[in-house]
Amino acid sequence: MNIFRLAGDMTHLFSVLVLLLKIHTIKSCAGISLKTQELYAIVFATRYLDIFTNHISPYNTIMKLIFLGSSFSIVWYMRYHKIVRRSYDKDQDTFRHYILILPCLILALLINEKFTFKEVMWTFSLYLEAVAILPQLVLLQRTRNIDNLTGQYVFLLGAYRALYIVNWIYRYFTEDHFVHWITWVCGLVQTLLCADFFYYYFQSWKNNMKLQLPA
Repeated sequence: MNIFRLAGDMTHLFSVLVLLLKIHTIKSCAGISLKTQELYAIVFATRYLDIFTNHISPYNTIMKLIFLGSSFSIVWYMRYHKIVRRSYDKDQDTFRHYILILPCLILALLINEKFTFKEVMWTFSLYLEAVAILPQLVLLQRTRNIDNLTGQYVFLLGAYRALYIVNWIYRYFTEDHFVHWITWVCGLVQTLLCADFFYYYFQSWKNNMKLQLPA
């Protein structure tokens, strides 16, 4: 564990806490893509298949449980909570997210580090996470006006992966044989997808203006 990995984990955790804060306190999921949340639930479910069979540390297990529990609870709130679900903008959240799943699965079957069930599912989760933010970004471009909590959530979600890239670079120079090119490429793709959002986020912060994305 190094400072960059810890910063990435905490940023990821804060992104989830910000979203849960919005849902629990404001009872609103306005501006949040259910499609993206469903993709993240699939990502964590397929990545953490070893949660009870491969114990690394209490910290690792707790973080896995947090991300699994929070992702499925967010989906439940957006789909079934009698108040929260009313604020979900179904008409704008129309990205066909299911078209991302099969290509990622096929790619995981073709390109992986070890052809076992758990390894393929882990690789699939990396590929899917790299593009899971797409429905959210499309929704924000359509709605344009973005509230503070939603903007912070998406920023933290993108920042966590950027910090992980710094962590991987650090480990490359400090650990022998640390070359996980699949992880690196997926992390880079995910960060680049958020680059446009980062630009407008910092512009709005710099000029003390409400965050808006171009159509």
